[in-house]
Amino acid sequence: MPESGARARTRRAILDAAATALARDRAATLADIATAADVGRSTLQRYFADREELLDAVVADSLRAVGRATAEAELDQGPPLEAMRRLATAMVDVGDRVLFLYGDPRVLERAREITGGDSPEVTRLIERGQAAGVFDPDTSATWIEHVLWALVYAGCDAAGRGTLPRHAAANTVIRTFENGVRHPEEGS
Repeated sequence: MPESGARARTRRAILDAAATALARDRAATLADIATAADVGRSTLQRYFADREELLDAVVADSLRAVGRATAEAELDQGPPLEAMRRLATAMVDVGDRVLFLYGDPRVLERAREITGGDSPEVTRLIERGQAAGVFDPDTSATWIEHVLWALVYAGCDAAGRGTLPRHAAANTVIRTFENGVRHPEEGS
């Protein structure tokens, strides 16, 4: 049964704080996370008995956040380039979740165990863009997807570190992506 009221808000605060804290410092302690969530450590441990249970919950919650953002980007709607822009913007909007999931090989492996490790909707978008002549058809869809995720990660990381204004991260990712993978014969 879903939690509601204060309990749900506290759980949400812990999960959000954990994703943010662990995205920035993989060694963040339960005490650090409790402080970031503005709860006591004993409160955190009433929700999550130990670090492993918390990590599993943050992985699952982060995958849901990334999945929602992907779904809201409506990748099957409109021209492929516009859909890719929506996707990049959506991923930057959930930047702490992206950094948490993809910044640690152990966390990434946990996420892959849950999801199977692929993004079929993103692959379909890239292939649709290749068929439309927007993305380079001589570059594999898998490579283009890896480049996209690397750029999204770099944009989120730069925004988190303060080396790129948060409001500029999505546009920087998009501009870099478009200039790097557009079909060579497509206009500039």
